[in-house]
Amino acid sequence: MSEFEDFVASHTDNYFKRTRAIVAHNGARIVTYALFMRRPVVFCPALSVAWLKQAARERNTRFEIAPCFEEGARVGAGEPLMYITGPMVDLVDLETIYLQRLGAPCVAAYNAYHMCADLPHVGFLAMDARHCAGSEMADMMAYAASVGSAKAKREHDAVGFIGSANDATAHYFGQEHGLGTMPHALVGYAGSTLRAAELFHETFADAPLTVLVDYHGKEITDSLAVCARFPELAAEGRLSVRVDTHGGRFVEGLDTAESYAVLDRQVPEAVRTYRTETELRWLVGTGVSAAAIHHVRESLDRAGHDRVRIVASSGFNPAKCRLMAAARAPIDVIGTGSYLPESWSETYATADIVAYDGTPSVKVGREFLLRERR
Repeated sequence: MSEFEDFVASHTDNYFKRTRAIVAHNGARIVTYALFMRRPVVFCPALSVAWLKQAARERNTRFEIAPCFEEGARVGAGEPLMYITGPMVDLVDLETIYLQRLGAPCVAAYNAYHMCADLPHVGFLAMDARHCAGSEMADMMAYAASVGSAKAKREHDAVGFIGSANDATAHYFGQEHGLGTMPHALVGYAGSTLRAAELFHETFADAPLTVLVDYHGKEITDSLAVCARFPELAAEGRLSVRVDTHGGRFVEGLDTAESYAVLDRQVPEAVRTYRTETELRWLVGTGVSAAAIHHVRESLDRAGHDRVRIVASSGFNPAKCRLMAAARAPIDVIGTGSYLPESWSETYATADIVAYDGTPSVKVGREFLLRERR
């Protein structure tokens, strides 16, 4: 058994393998599968299609793969994503594996698109790899982010995703290497935020400097100290401060009352409409709130550091991005892995045979898959 066949045998569902054996013994038929999802998505077929093409080569056969949409198109719930036609004996045991490469990327791309579209002036950095179930999922999620980002760029002139955090997926964003500067571990190692910035700059003198400023709970004090230490970088726009404050406390200088005061100065309409409890937390609560971002921006600007950029991270999912847009939060870059699907059941792609030897046939209730191909 070849390496490919061994992989399929180990990873596909057993009832498909038994069906393949029955078909092989009783005579092959040409079948057509329709693939669909039960929720709106952004079409991300490339990884699934590439695997199917590999399977056809490995089995010395040919599959007709007919996408119903262009990559990056919005697809409604229940609409066929693509049709696959080929010998049943070669297709029937592949379903498990090609669906794994289709559903989750389509949902992640949908999320990434809406995040970029809602915040078109913000760059996004894909920091999802640590939340993925292995490198294969990380590859799928980075691909999805790039597709959603490209759609937002086309339709909303958005900055979109500017890169990912590791080298393996950087190519999806036109980069050779991953982006990013320091984790909390470096600040702890250095003993202070300022010393961590110095160590980074001493080691990577030509790289833009993004300093993580929440480790010691002194987001404002440490941001201003770093700006004072590196005035040239600050003036040139090569210095950024990254706010990653956890939800257990307020950013330095804020409490609930002061958070409301900040927003009242900067964007009063943001708190003068109905908000859910979660939205209020994102507006004026602990952690990286809209008030916190405005507060950091005010503090930098008062000190004359208007060219220092703000990088925000911590739970930036589509809903939080939408709220930040409504609050006009002055964010330059968002580091996020939260475009990953929150409800995994929504990522389930489904395949049904809709024709045998060219004759339409599908199980009752799935007749909608028989509609004419686009």
